[in-house]
Order: sequence, then C-alpha cells, then structure tokens
Amino acid sequence: MRITKRTNIAIRVLMFCGANADRLVTKSEIAACCNTSESHLAQVINRLAQLGFLHTQRGRSGGITLARPMNEIVIGDVFRQLEANVPIAECFADVDNTCPLVDFCRLKLAIADAAEAFYAHLDEIPLNALVCENVQLLDVFVSPRCMNPA
Repeated sequence: MRITKRTNIAIRVLMFCGANADRLVTKSEIAACCNTSESHLAQVINRLAQLGFLHTQRGRSGGITLARPMNEIVIGDVFRQLEANVPIAECFADVDNTCPLVDFCRLKLAIADAAEAFYAHLDEIPLNALVCENVQLLDVFVSPRCMNPA
C-alpha cells in the first residue's frame, strides 16, 4: 500500500502542531521542520482545517493549532479522509478502470480487506501516541531551527 505525499505531510503537520500545542505555529515553521514547500503545505493545512483537524487564524498574530485535543485525533480517521478519493489499485477507480476482470476478480476483495485491516490498525492510534514522550520528535519539532526559520 502506498500513502500519498499529501497524507504523509498531513501527519507531519498534525505531529508538529501537537508538539507545539501550547502556541500557534506558522506555515513557515512547519515547512522548515517538515521539509516541504509552503505552497504544498498550504493545500494540506487548508484540507486539514476543512476536515476539522486544525484551526487556522489569519492575520499578523495568526497561525495554526490543533482543532481538538491530540487524544481525539485518530490517525485512521486522518488517513481515511485524505485517501478517500485515491484508488488503491486500478480496479477501484470508477473512471480509469480498464481491467477486464473487475466483475469477478477475487484479488480486489482481498485488497479491500487488507486496506480495511490497515485502517483498522490506524484507528487504534491517536495523535498523542505519536507525539507524547517522543523525545527525539520533540527535539526536532520544538527546536530553535523550527521556531525561527531562515
């Protein structure tokens, strides 16, 4: 199973916000620490805000923060919502499906079951399990380099 870059960045954004839960963070801080462009990051942040995972505040003293406590953000929910429109294989696509076996292929069912098992496992992981007491993550995400990007 392959995870899209957008979902990968989204999880990094949520972890960064969780590590800095005591304050508003900026897009430039996240970009510096998460090794991504601000323009790509803006799309991800916008989507996470639409889905209710982030709260954004515009203006000079604005920034980004988690929209709810870390223990209420379930990683499986994030993955499901961000990956919902990405077919796991050609046979799952509505428009681009050219597979002649689609009506009777047992592999499609097996893949669907495996994907559901994947999401079910992630349903057991709240954001705080990725952030809290993760000393190395906190050292990176709360470092002066991230707080004052050049």
